[in-house]
Amino acid sequence: MKIALLGYGKMGKVIEQIAMQRDHEIVLRKTSSDSYEGLEKADVAIDFSVPDSAVNNISTCLENGIPVVSGTTGWLQDYHKMVNLCKEKNAAFIYGSNFSLGVNIFFELNDYLAKMMAKFNQYNVSMEEIHHTQKLDKPSGTAISLANSIINHTDKNNWSIENPNADDVFIDVKRIDAVPGTHSIFYQSEVDTIEIKHTAHNRDGFAFGAVIAAEWIIDKKGVFTMKDVLDLK
Repeated sequence: MKIALLGYGKMGKVIEQIAMQRDHEIVLRKTSSDSYEGLEKADVAIDFSVPDSAVNNISTCLENGIPVVSGTTGWLQDYHKMVNLCKEKNAAFIYGSNFSLGVNIFFELNDYLAKMMAKFNQYNVSMEEIHHTQKLDKPSGTAISLANSIINHTDKNNWSIENPNADDVFIDVKRIDAVPGTHSIFYQSEVDTIEIKHTAHNRDGFAFGAVIAAEWIIDKKGVFTMKDVLDLK
């Protein structure tokens, strides 16, 4: 499989290593200043860039009929535009706030727990999200996905990272050197606390999942998620 890497930072380099270990070829390593030369050779593109570049990267792939897997967060105000473009071009697109197998299992656990806790109004739900100091977006895309799942199944209406209202899911965002990513959900009452937590030890899990998604999307048409890739539906 020939892969175009759109974004060649720390994550892009880890994805490259894992892809090559799985006998794939990298035909483009794009930073923000590079052209798309080589994209036409790709069977699939993996976008781990920055919020300001993601929409252009994804749309360029879709316009050229190249399946694209994106793990860039912080641009989701334009997600529906990319979905519509994918359908218009009969192309293939996966967006994931997190491609880690463990995190996607954690998503399912969070969803199940939120449904269970919805009828116990003595518990207040909150979250904590910790990442390295180079992470640009606050909160993380993973934290937003977790919060939105809680909102879908409880009486919470929104999420907030400061000055939360009673109907908000408060996300305590922390930036600490060399932390790949930690997400915790707390249900707290006067008598006890229920907590679920996912801690990433390095970037390898994210990168491996992205490569698996790229392998899966070949020869498919449509808009997908990691639930489709991992058959979690």
